[in-house]
Amino acid sequence: MTAEAFRKLALALADVVEGAHMGKADFRTGGRIFATLPGEAVGVVLLTPEQQRVVIDTAPSMFAPVKGGWGEKGATQVVLEKVSVARAKDALKLAWSNRAKPPPRRRRAPG
Repeated sequence: MTAEAFRKLALALADVVEGAHMGKADFRTGGRIFATLPGEAVGVVLLTPEQQRVVIDTAPSMFAPVKGGWGEKGATQVVLEKVSVARAKDALKLAWSNRAKPPPRRRRAPG
């Protein structure tokens, strides 16, 4: 898969716009980033740590945690030259669904 193919898959999801974060392409829904394209070889999807474990366990040659704290929180690299279109699409949909939900409302303290 190419970076352009990853971009097209991300943009095909509902209500997605492409932006930039720290000079790299990002993909947002509802103003919230769910994936980035930091280069030609790797994409990144923002998963939960549990989702990340499942994705990596089922396709370890295609996915890896991002190094450092972001990776511990679920940020997952997508190895573009190895990932299938179906796996990339599934990972993007999962990341999109995590961000497409409105954030929970904060409850006001009584009084």
